[in-house]
Amino acid sequence: MKGRLAVVLLSGGLDSTTVAAMARTEGWRILALTIDYNQRHRIELEHAARVATALGAERHIVLPLDLTGFGGSALTADIAVPKGGVEPGIPVTYVPARNTIFLSVALGWAEAAGARDLFIGVNALDFSGYPDCRPEFIAAFETMAGTATKAGGEGEAFKVHTPLMALDKAGIIHLAQAVNAPLHLTWSCYDPTPGGRPCGLCDSCRLRAKGFAEAGVADPAA
Repeated sequence: MKGRLAVVLLSGGLDSTTVAAMARTEGWRILALTIDYNQRHRIELEHAARVATALGAERHIVLPLDLTGFGGSALTADIAVPKGGVEPGIPVTYVPARNTIFLSVALGWAEAAGARDLFIGVNALDFSGYPDCRPEFIAAFETMAGTATKAGGEGEAFKVHTPLMALDKAGIIHLAQAVNAPLHLTWSCYDPTPGGRPCGLCDSCRLRAKGFAEAGVADPAA
């Protein structure tokens, strides 16, 4: 695969940064795509830019796609971010159809750029909460990509790479170390403090802290 182009969805978080670093290590030429959906934690856009630079992305597009007009999520509407601990079920931080939207945009860029490979950082930890992080969703999207594009109609298949699918956060952190992912540049918190620090209490902060603790590794961004 060395020298081939791939579009990598890059949020600036731990998972997407690990995926981007892994793609680079495997020799892919990276087109980094960050979606500015006017999310509550817009600080992650700055981190995504730093990660893209650190990993030598050939291009980094930050695409404005304001989802606050739709709402329906604590990340895009005036809804409190839960701070009481991770609970079962789909949390209020779920953004309706987000990965479908993001992968569709990535697919458009991939076809335009001549790339046939997309990378996204969905993982096993998200199965119970987020329906668009499951293997059957990824398989369905690949099928759709093959029928919805000119390239697909001409027999060129699109592949959505999900290298973190079977890993928990500790496993992702170990992989990140193996591929020299710049975890010190990443951001995870859904609800930053006014001073621009992680809140430490939202689900994302808790899962990140738990992952580093289970991995026996100090968080370089702490």
